[in-house]
Amino acid sequence: MAMRLTPYLLMDGNAKEAIQFYEQAIGAKVLEIISYGEMPEMPNTFTSELKNLVAHAKLQIGDTDLMFSDNPSGSPIQKGKQITLCITTNDAEKSKQIFEALQQGGQVNMPFEETSFSPAFGDVTDKFGITFQVYTES
Repeated sequence: MAMRLTPYLLMDGNAKEAIQFYEQAIGAKVLEIISYGEMPEMPNTFTSELKNLVAHAKLQIGDTDLMFSDNPSGSPIQKGKQITLCITTNDAEKSKQIFEALQQGGQVNMPFEETSFSPAFGDVTDKFGITFQVYTES
């Protein structure tokens, strides 16, 4: 089973600008960008401005990945949420074990379940206030 730990940056509507900056400043290579408008489960009430925000982006910097998304709510980003850690596995059962362990004494932000982008995904803040996204690759 493979497992990786990747920093995930939550941006305040300027993820595209940050991505372009990191491309120029440190030679980041864009691997993927998906807007909220491209996500099948997003509400039809999203304005065109919100639909153009980044729902998920993945960059490669050397041998390391860096991921981004924009905060779609327009509200300030909560303390402890601007940088989260994404734990990626290729085993849904292992991902579930990790998620369940991290939620002990913590708070579930998004239940562990199948999504349009992962067969098993959840978002949890542990008892120390660190937020983890547990992501399973297909």
